[in-house]
Amino acid sequence: MFVLILDDAPLNNMLMGEALRDLPDCKVQDFTQGSDALAFVREYAAQIGVAISDYEMPGMDGLAFIRAARAIPGFQHVPIVMVTSFDQRSLRREALAAGATDFLAKPFDAVEVRARVSNLLALNQARLDQIDRAAWLDREVKAATAVIAAREREIVMMLMKAAEHRDTETGNHVVRVAEYVAMIGQALGLAPDEVDQLSLASTMHDVGKISVPDSILLKPGLLSNDERREMEEHAERGRRILEGSGSPLIQLAAEIAATHHERWDGTGYPNGLKGECIPLSGRIVAVADVYDALTSERPYKKAWTKTEALNHLKVNRGSHFDPACVEAFLLCHGVSLE
Repeated sequence: MFVLILDDAPLNNMLMGEALRDLPDCKVQDFTQGSDALAFVREYAAQIGVAISDYEMPGMDGLAFIRAARAIPGFQHVPIVMVTSFDQRSLRREALAAGATDFLAKPFDAVEVRARVSNLLALNQARLDQIDRAAWLDREVKAATAVIAAREREIVMMLMKAAEHRDTETGNHVVRVAEYVAMIGQALGLAPDEVDQLSLASTMHDVGKISVPDSILLKPGLLSNDERREMEEHAERGRRILEGSGSPLIQLAAEIAATHHERWDGTGYPNGLKGECIPLSGRIVAVADVYDALTSERPYKKAWTKTEALNHLKVNRGSHFDPACVEAFLLCHGVSLE
């Protein structure tokens, strides 16, 4: 660690350096010109433990040096000691305001210099150690968070594999819906982390269908009223499967499962929510889910063309769908609202 000494008198620099000569892990670097000292600070700010500056110097005095040094990135908290023969309160106040940490009087005492600098070096090292530990803790937290996120993703994928055993198309459907959800989220200006969470959580939007009988889930024709009511239960059942988790991802998935069949005009299910009372996650997934359902072949219908499906979204924005979500999705496909 460097101790920087600035004094226009080479003899003073030599005496100060001699007082500090045997301090452990300490290398003295002295200057007679403020500009040279500042150039050294700019290059080695992170390696300087203490700076000692005389007050009275031609050209750049000690106060000017302190102000300039404090403006250099990485040097804001390095201890600076001012050496002066003036015992003036106003000067000391001005030096403290400029960024001085401590003072030494001329003529200085070698024992005092050594003790002051040793203490300041220790304090500065403790500050640096704290920064290093904070950085280490930040890395550890990020690593632990990444492990948790990976495990959550793994659990989600396993849950979706279980759903695929009921209906092979379900697995392909949720992958496509997740992609569409990400597209809409990005177009709406959501933060990247939020888009990732929303996309992953959306894969569980139909998890409640594992409770729907095969006779209904895989029926090749249109559903009867009773079968339709049974199918619609999957939204509430999905919520119940996922609710109660401490994971923000699973909480978001529960919200999506419960609300992705709500409609903007309040005619959806299971709770008849309307407009912005429907969580944004549910509104986004509603658009992605319907679009994929329309463009996919089912036992009871042929696949629509992309143009037909996009036109359906356009016509039903403001009734079935949140207009902003539809507009974002159309924008992703280069389709005009006109």
